[in-house]
Amino acid sequence: MIFKNIHPRTCRAWLSLVSPRQEPCFYSTVPPQPVPPLAQTLQGYLRALEPLLPPEELNHTRRMVQEFGRPGGLGPQLQEGLERRARHTKNWITDWWVQWAYLESRQPLAVHSNPAISLPRRDYNDWRSQLLFASKLIAAVLDFRAKMQNGQLPVEYMRGKPLCMELYPLLFSSCRIPGPKHDYVAHCGNSRRSPTHITVVRNYQFFQLEVYNSDGSRMTESQIHSQLHRIRSQSWKTDKEPMGILTSEHRHTWGAAYNRLLRDKLNQESVRMIETGLFSLCLDSPVMRISDEKYASRKAAQILHGGGTYSNSGNRWFDKTLQFVVGEDGSWGILYEQATAEGPPITNLLHHILEYCEKPDPKRAPLVPLPMPKKLYFHIDRDIKRDIEQAKQNLDILINDLDVHVFNFKGFGKELPKEHNMSPNSFIQVALQLSYYRVHNEVCPACDIASQRMFRGGRTEYIRSPTNQALKFILAFDDQSVSREAKLQLLREAVDAYSELTTQALRGHGIDRHLLGLKLQAIEEGLSIPKIFMDTAYGVATHWKLRTGQVPANTDSVMCFGPLVPDGYAVCYNPQADHVHFSVTAFNCCEETNAETMARTVKETLCDLQELLQPTV
Repeated sequence: MIFKNIHPRTCRAWLSLVSPRQEPCFYSTVPPQPVPPLAQTLQGYLRALEPLLPPEELNHTRRMVQEFGRPGGLGPQLQEGLERRARHTKNWITDWWVQWAYLESRQPLAVHSNPAISLPRRDYNDWRSQLLFASKLIAAVLDFRAKMQNGQLPVEYMRGKPLCMELYPLLFSSCRIPGPKHDYVAHCGNSRRSPTHITVVRNYQFFQLEVYNSDGSRMTESQIHSQLHRIRSQSWKTDKEPMGILTSEHRHTWGAAYNRLLRDKLNQESVRMIETGLFSLCLDSPVMRISDEKYASRKAAQILHGGGTYSNSGNRWFDKTLQFVVGEDGSWGILYEQATAEGPPITNLLHHILEYCEKPDPKRAPLVPLPMPKKLYFHIDRDIKRDIEQAKQNLDILINDLDVHVFNFKGFGKELPKEHNMSPNSFIQVALQLSYYRVHNEVCPACDIASQRMFRGGRTEYIRSPTNQALKFILAFDDQSVSREAKLQLLREAVDAYSELTTQALRGHGIDRHLLGLKLQAIEEGLSIPKIFMDTAYGVATHWKLRTGQVPANTDSVMCFGPLVPDGYAVCYNPQADHVHFSVTAFNCCEETNAETMARTVKETLCDLQELLQPTV
């Protein structure tokens, strides 16, 4: 990961990931991430291609893979390089992965990259209650940060293994910075003079809000509340020029605009305050309400992108690692940037906020005068004004192109698959493949996310589908000549095959990060890219038409992000005991995909699978 000093006065000591004092708590108890055996990865790759390619293409690729992996060939040479890298780095793939997947990507962060989590609507519908809840939320996040700094954050476990906690300190005072060829991440939370402010955005206007008293104590909820009132009184009108919209641009375009913007000292100071703030709070105007069913989709879309330039999109700074969104209508959620943040730590933070919100305000406000929140001003010349206008147009095009469909499937939840000794996640993944097949009459490359945080500095791995077992089940399911017992057996085999891939990934033996590592190792050694990565099969296998993600939260939240490819879908799900929350997104510009059709088919498929498991007749 690239860290760069952007503000020497505010952040003298920039992050060396985690300070030595915190290190034992954060990652010393977890082992290094293994480099999987080469032969195992190549076999797994060929197996993953079998359901996707016709026999003659598969044979061509098989010969190419065999050539790559033969003793004395290029594969073993690159494997040796990776094993050497693993011995001399904290994690052999994470820095490369973050650089390749995030920092070198030139697509806009809005929709394409930053995930949003929409939470159940709070029971209010006015600005006074909005500010009360917002002050409670700020206090809750500061409480979470204090627990993290004091080593009181319990170490997370998965399947009995401790997880690496090093991402937690990176959540605060972090920001992605645009560059011409690649971005970098700036973090100044570990310096001796750590930032003590957050950024509050309302009506496209940014404010620096100090959230610690001069003695270093955290401000109380009532202190924060009175400061939010002051911010509201200073931001009655919507700002003519929504600066935050610039951060939604294509990264190269925003990088050029960023350099123009920072030529001016006033702009430089204002941007630095946003970048170095602990996190951002976006005070949004109400989401337009149509019907309860459509409101859930609109609410998720609002948190994801702000709803457009005539709505709340100007209240975002998409580069910021943590942005909490609190609407006047009770809608709320979080938008986060993935170079430094990941689903499980974010879910943990949200869980803390929800628990904290149930408690009364523990402290009385000290009777001390508070400094006025500082409005951040920008000098906007003709060039910047043109950049903003262009960004507004492009963001509205992107938002209008994205179809978001959120629904709550109430037929059953994770308990049903469990009753039949099946993994709920594997069961849902097979259901998604069957749904895709029913809509498109073909299976497609799909990726699910598996954590690698049981290893030092680990991030994520893909779990690939479909498997051969899933394809057999899909082809048999709507075939009337196949008996119920046979279908049930095929379903069980498909679910078990996916569970086995999940177990392999959690052992550090997934195939996708290893393949990427081999490709990048060749580049590192100054070699030409190996033929297996130039093969059309690799292009097919990594054209993820189905981007999926499970949010295993114990609250009725739903995650939402855009598809990875123009002709694909993104499907997120949060399984609860007796229901499952889903979000489905697709791009309107693609005639073949339709989020509403996919969502309806997922519902029907889940009902059909329930009938298979529990026949009513």
